[in-house]
Amino acid sequence: MVLIKQELISSLQNEVRILLHLIGKIDRAKLDYRPTAKQRSFLELIQYMAIMGPTMVDSIKEGTFTREAMMAIWGPAEAASKAMDFEQAVAAIEKQSGEYARALGEWSDEEFRSVIDMFGNKSTRGMILVNMVLCGHAAYRTQLFCYLKATGREELNTINLWMGADAAMGAS
Repeated sequence: MVLIKQELISSLQNEVRILLHLIGKIDRAKLDYRPTAKQRSFLELIQYMAIMGPTMVDSIKEGTFTREAMMAIWGPAEAASKAMDFEQAVAAIEKQSGEYARALGEWSDEEFRSVIDMFGNKSTRGMILVNMVLCGHAAYRTQLFCYLKATGREELNTINLWMGADAAMGAS
């Protein structure tokens, strides 16, 4: 694996930190905002993010990607997330840093290097963790950032998105 275990855990924890920073910018009066009828609302996006990473880690650890196996893991998690209100979903996200450290900290180097077949694509568990979980965090936080910008948060900039901090952009 290109990243050592602690680097992957730290990267995922940083994604959680940035996500929480952006969540803190949501106007609670706009939780039902969705860009189009078939896209998730702010609330639905946060509910999904409350389970996406940890559930994917569980799925990758299990390593069986049949419909039945996926529904056994994703079905209960998705049902639980849809029952969460905003505060509960945020609280679930706040716990993810510790969850990633605990869950991935238990993996051996051999587990990260072991090859699994994910829907016809063979890859190592480590590569799938990076491509699906770490990249998933970056993708969904970018979606959240776009929602924030679309709902009038014009002061937000790339520092908010990529560093999870409030800072003025320097003159270009």
